[in-house]
Amino acid sequence: MTPSPLGQALIRDLNDSFRADGPKAAGQWMLTRGVRALGEDLIACVVAKVRAFDRFDEDNDPHGEHDFGAFEVCGQALFWKIDYYDVDLENGSEDPANAAITARILTIMLAEEY
Repeated sequence: MTPSPLGQALIRDLNDSFRADGPKAAGQWMLTRGVRALGEDLIACVVAKVRAFDRFDEDNDPHGEHDFGAFEVCGQALFWKIDYYDVDLENGSEDPANAAITARILTIMLAEEY
């Protein structure tokens, strides 16, 4: 089901807030095995890049939800993606625009892990 324009705007705002607030925000951030292997200093740089990401366009954000990004750090291509689950993390969220029933999971991965 495609959200209404208002729902899309709410999802975008929730995603931007969740991403910008970093791993301490409500929800969870996950790092793949490949990202964890980069080491603490590079991980800190990667997290900062995800938090500051603002290069959304029609190619990487066709639904206007700000739920995906691609970038490079030290020559390493990375992706991040936000997914929406129910609060028990067992199923997809019925309404990602409703923060009361949606848990956000942001996963950061090496592009080669996608």
